[in-house]
Amino acid sequence: MTKKQTFITFSFGCRVNQAEKEVIDREMQNIGFSLKERLPNVSIINTCAVTHKAEREAKQLIFKLKRENPKGQVVVTGCSATYWKKNNLLKGLPVDLVIENVDKKFLVKLIQKGLSSNEANYLDPPSSRLRWASKYLNSGRTLIKIQDGCQRFCSYCIVPYLRGTPRSETIENLKLKIKSLGKNIKEIIFTAINTEAFGFDTGEKLITLIDQTIEVTKIQRISFGSIHPWSIDNEFLDYYKKILPLKRLINFFHVPIQSGSNKILNLMKRSYTREEIMEKLQSIKRLNKFALIATDVIVGFLDETDKDFQDTYDFLEKSPISKFHIFRFSNRDNTAAHYMKKNLKKPSSAVKTKRAKLIADLGKRKYEEFLKINVGRTSSVLILNNKFGFYQEALLDNQIPIYIKQDKPIQPARLYEAKILEYKKGKLFGKIV
Repeated sequence: MTKKQTFITFSFGCRVNQAEKEVIDREMQNIGFSLKERLPNVSIINTCAVTHKAEREAKQLIFKLKRENPKGQVVVTGCSATYWKKNNLLKGLPVDLVIENVDKKFLVKLIQKGLSSNEANYLDPPSSRLRWASKYLNSGRTLIKIQDGCQRFCSYCIVPYLRGTPRSETIENLKLKIKSLGKNIKEIIFTAINTEAFGFDTGEKLITLIDQTIEVTKIQRISFGSIHPWSIDNEFLDYYKKILPLKRLINFFHVPIQSGSNKILNLMKRSYTREEIMEKLQSIKRLNKFALIATDVIVGFLDETDKDFQDTYDFLEKSPISKFHIFRFSNRDNTAAHYMKKNLKKPSSAVKTKRAKLIADLGKRKYEEFLKINVGRTSSVLILNNKFGFYQEALLDNQIPIYIKQDKPIQPARLYEAKILEYKKGKLFGKIV
């Protein structure tokens, strides 16, 4: 390798991808590379395959990078990269190295091997919404991947085919990683493809991970990128109630339910009913009315009628969910839904767009209502590295952003107590107390 090698990483899709990106950033810097936004020697793209849009955006970025920097090397990994390689779809893509998910842990070594020999090929590995740099940098937060793979095979989802069977980090290894973090880290965000599958292969439990993190580390805020419905059982709820007074588990639950129609849930192979998931969500809310519950919703799935959509809309309206991430159904090859589509009605793009807007409007109203009930209370806040005029952005104990007036010195990546004073134009404002 020549001196002063530079790189940049891009990440599409889920927080697991973002957590992997942060690891790649650290490992690249450990071997002497420097981060550089413009015209780096190496561009690394961690791709997503959940939707056609995510795949298309990754391809557009590949061509853009090669067009702007023909001499730069483009390395692709992640779910779309894995899909392209498995299905011989790389022809015409100007990439220099393709690394499948199963070999992502060797990515830096493969880059050294492949690029130092100046080869432009697709190395055979030794084993069998777009961001530059991490939004968590300098804000006292970091992502830690605890699990990969999924065994559920929901009918719409391609991820199990590309991520493989569930594999978990051991709690002992995770504790070592957490203890090695710098003193400025105040919050860790555990990320997983499927939290329910954590510990399947190690014989450990999710609540044991939380408990051990609280017991043996000084991390003051613990949260999850998402927590799957199957993880929210009575044992988890009892544990959440027990540790609430400690104020170390962030009161934010991103629970991807996908639909509120029992017919559609059955077609999706989600293994629960709307009644079962409603009880889980209401149980969380009964324990803490300030817990923010978010979800993923797919509109326009196969055979989704107006009645099915109305069932979902009514479910979301009545539920304690306050924040929605909306996806228009995207058919992916090789999934069960891909083969089901021959016998089921496919909602049009116009119908999907209309339904997505209706859910978005509902989500905006419910989120604003949730913000307003927070006014008047006091909460711990983590100061972020974002300033807006006289205000500093921070996160409440439920991950809601709040804007703190800087009438006294406050430091990013520090925890303070703040009083939430007012809601104005979709935002919360407060002061340090």
